[in-house]
Amino acid sequence: MQNIINFRIIDPRIASGGQPTFDQLIELADTGCQVVINLALPTSANAIPNEGELVTQLGLTYVHIPVIWDEPHLDDFQQFLGCMEVFQEKKVLVHCARNMRVSCFLYLYRVIAMGLNPEIAADDMLSVWQPNETWQRFITQVLDHYEITENKEQKYD
Repeated sequence: MQNIINFRIIDPRIASGGQPTFDQLIELADTGCQVVINLALPTSANAIPNEGELVTQLGLTYVHIPVIWDEPHLDDFQQFLGCMEVFQEKKVLVHCARNMRVSCFLYLYRVIAMGLNPEIAADDMLSVWQPNETWQRFITQVLDHYEITENKEQKYD
């Protein structure tokens, strides 16, 4: 799985990465992954056209929340938050095309739902990329919505 683009093990239950190949999905199933959450669009680079069907055939649960790269929305995050709550006892891979969307969503999830210190949560995100203006604005919007004020004005650079 280390060959998945920008693959990260966030904690014993959550991993993140870019678009896995079909063989990597098989490997994930073999290593105990139970849920795949895909935040990429079906038109994203290297997308597997029938990913949901393939993941389901492997015995895993598949959730697709297509997040438009230039227009992430609070609703997207809220849907993701709900999925993470439903699957809180399962081993989950969250992926998108390059793990950039996912790293922001997991940063927010860890701060909002898990109560993790924002500076610690930011480390995994920053190991993947430096959020651009659109994504920094999205992060601030979501933190504002959940009334998280600690470090919300921080620019992640």
